[in-house]
Amino acid sequence: MKRDDAEVKLVDRVAAEGLAKELYRALATGDRTSLDRLLHPGFEGHTTEGLPLDLGGDYRGPDDMRREFWGRIAKSFIARAEPAEFGFLDDGRLLVRGRYTGTAHTSGAPLDAEFIHLLSFDDGRVRELVQLTDSGRWNEAPTPAERPLETVDFRITDGIGEIRLNRPAERNALDQAVADDLYEVALRCASDSGIRALLISGNGPAFTVGGDISVFADAGEGELPAVLRRMTTPYHEALRIFSQLEAPIVTAVHGAVAGGGLGLLYVADIAFAAEGTKFATGFTSLGLSGDGGNSWFLPRLVGPRRAAELYFEQRVLEAAEAAEWGLVSHVVTADVLEERARSAAQRLAQGPIRAYGEIRRLLRDSWSSTLSQQLVAETEAIGRAAATDDALGAMTAFLAKSTPTFKGR
Repeated sequence: MKRDDAEVKLVDRVAAEGLAKELYRALATGDRTSLDRLLHPGFEGHTTEGLPLDLGGDYRGPDDMRREFWGRIAKSFIARAEPAEFGFLDDGRLLVRGRYTGTAHTSGAPLDAEFIHLLSFDDGRVRELVQLTDSGRWNEAPTPAERPLETVDFRITDGIGEIRLNRPAERNALDQAVADDLYEVALRCASDSGIRALLISGNGPAFTVGGDISVFADAGEGELPAVLRRMTTPYHEALRIFSQLEAPIVTAVHGAVAGGGLGLLYVADIAFAAEGTKFATGFTSLGLSGDGGNSWFLPRLVGPRRAAELYFEQRVLEAAEAAEWGLVSHVVTADVLEERARSAAQRLAQGPIRAYGEIRRLLRDSWSSTLSQQLVAETEAIGRAAATDDALGAMTAFLAKSTPTFKGR
């Protein structure tokens, strides 16, 4: 039996409202996979003029909105869009009323601003978002300058973001300051679309020996659990952000890589190690279970049996063994470590960054996807990559037998 127009319209509206609610959930949790699924490839965002950070204006495409609007907001605010009321206009658009709530990142100043969103839909996705909000309320919440870094050096040169752990006297042991600095750097990287590759290294005799045991030992009776939770929360968030960047990551390690510091090795796409570098988890010798993503990355990189050996037998790997096990990509002499790693980062920075981002996402998500889901994800990803100027330019260059120039768009 054929449904009448009223019934079809009701079904369509229920589906559209469901999509909108999914969108707000994805934004609240930072769910990139869901955002990719929910936003139409031709998505457009139109935001209120006068917002801080020059955020007001037009955004073309899902990536533009995600990086240049939502990503830049996340750099200065902990903000959440909380929808309260949904209703449809005569033209078919969904009107959503609600409030932005949260705080400015470093000052803690409150944000409380009403919003109206007008959402349009096409082919089961969100096609357009028009934002109306009180820009004055946003500007009343201070957006302070970037927090000074104490234990990590960070700079951007020719599109390459360089992160260098800088506690050489402590062999770059991880403490609260390092965790906070890495989180700050991760936020900067996520909000800067000009970064085309990331290079992670460390000053001093070791890349990092993991957690700073002297800090743990100084904790008062019953305080250690809270100390570890406070430290691992920003550090783990930094690792999550690094793993989801579009820009590929190169890590150069030397001396020692241990404990939770292994996480900075795991997030790399290409990892260089100097000869003589030693790798160990070291957690059980301290009566701890581990952090830094070890329980997720290790079994995927080396297999569950070897992961258990590293944990339970406190196995220490030399650089050559680490390469054989799959922890690092290349072992080089110490005198060429930085040169080789920097060269790799420079080469990647000249490549198709949007395609790299799709590849990073596909490889990461493949562990939790079925074959059918991964094949669908590949189809969607190659479609997004094919829509870039880089893909068109590369194919034109291929036919002309010339070298393509990738611009990252």
